[in-house]
Amino acid sequence: MFESLSEKLQGIFNRLGKHGVLREEDVKAVLREIRLALLEADVNYKVVKDFTARVREQAVGEEVSRALNPAQQVVKIVHGELVETLGAPGRLEFTGAAPYVIMLVGLQGSGKTTTGAKLARYLRGKGRFPVLVAADTYRPAAITQLEVLGRQLDIPVHSEHGKVAPPDICVRGVQAAKARGADVVILDTAGRLQIDDAMMAELAAIRERVHPVEVLLVADAMTGQEAVNIAKGFHDRVGLTGLILTKVDGDARGGAAISMRAVTGVPIKFLGMGEKLGALELFHPDRMASRILGMGDVLTLIEKTEIAFDEQQAARMEHKLRQGQFDLDDFLEQLRQVRKMGPLGELLGMVPGMNRMLKGAEVDEAQAERQLKRVEAMILSMTPQERRNPRVLNGSRKRRVARGSGTTVQEINQLLSQHRQMHKLLKRMKKGKMRGLSSLPRFF
Repeated sequence: MFESLSEKLQGIFNRLGKHGVLREEDVKAVLREIRLALLEADVNYKVVKDFTARVREQAVGEEVSRALNPAQQVVKIVHGELVETLGAPGRLEFTGAAPYVIMLVGLQGSGKTTTGAKLARYLRGKGRFPVLVAADTYRPAAITQLEVLGRQLDIPVHSEHGKVAPPDICVRGVQAAKARGADVVILDTAGRLQIDDAMMAELAAIRERVHPVEVLLVADAMTGQEAVNIAKGFHDRVGLTGLILTKVDGDARGGAAISMRAVTGVPIKFLGMGEKLGALELFHPDRMASRILGMGDVLTLIEKTEIAFDEQQAARMEHKLRQGQFDLDDFLEQLRQVRKMGPLGELLGMVPGMNRMLKGAEVDEAQAERQLKRVEAMILSMTPQERRNPRVLNGSRKRRVARGSGTTVQEINQLLSQHRQMHKLLKRMKKGKMRGLSSLPRFF
């Protein structure tokens, strides 16, 4: 996410860091490069103009000119202005009497239906009782898609097949949700390939009849400059209360996130970070600004770790590590927990400085996932005794494991070699030859 913009901004600040004193001409040159970097990232021209004007006003100040490290001062200013541009974090508003209606709007192909299911899963995790309403009667299989997602998540879906007006479906959906005792209703409304009067009239009718507490625009983060016009069009006609950006994990430019918030004044509330139904994150402008500037996002990484790792499980694993005990069953357990945390490339991008270390190198997510599955298959093809004590694996046992897992004896040997190295490391830690065990992550 934001790889292109992040890389360009880091290059600008690296060059600026070579200057001992920040002169006015340096500020002008840096702002020119920042302006170009933002425009290339598809940030709206007016937003870029206002942003650079605010940075210039602060960067030519006396505090920066006297700073020991001018580059760090400018990074601080740019970070602050990015946070300001991205706006205060928006949160869902649950006011009045339940059930609270959340209306999802957007163009066809933006990911509304999947986002509705993700949002329902997120809210259920927060103790809510959500119901989904299939109000998209135009797109083929839209209703079926939502019903399938509802069954996967065990979340009720109100749907009506046949020629039924979407506003009527929404009204009856809210009534059905209330009868079930649900406290949140999520409306999956219809989209079009472009904004038109018929769609807007239908959305206005739905809003008038069900009175949603939230009207959220689901927008594709890779739309680019057109994202601003889309957001403004919906906001002017329907009245948005928030934005959900989808496909953020595939956006190499990132201009839509910066532009849409600045132009509409509507807060970004969630980010869709992948295809999985758990890949929905609360939006934090300060964390996003840090990631754009290549400063990592440690807080989000910690939150993902806390979600993926059970507290008792983590304590048990820490005890085993301290005792120098770590068999292949433990390795498999940790591997599965890491996979829950999300794509490897996304996780690495949250580590401060990792983007610079991996510059020019691509993380092949598909290849990494295949390799993790192969490792899992190898371990599962072993007997419980072999997993507890891999030293019993002789030549014939290795050949059996290779056949059972669809791998080779060489791959089995590589896995066992890695495990032996890890075991030696843990023994050294146990003997006190290495310190800092408590600071080790609880996965490898």
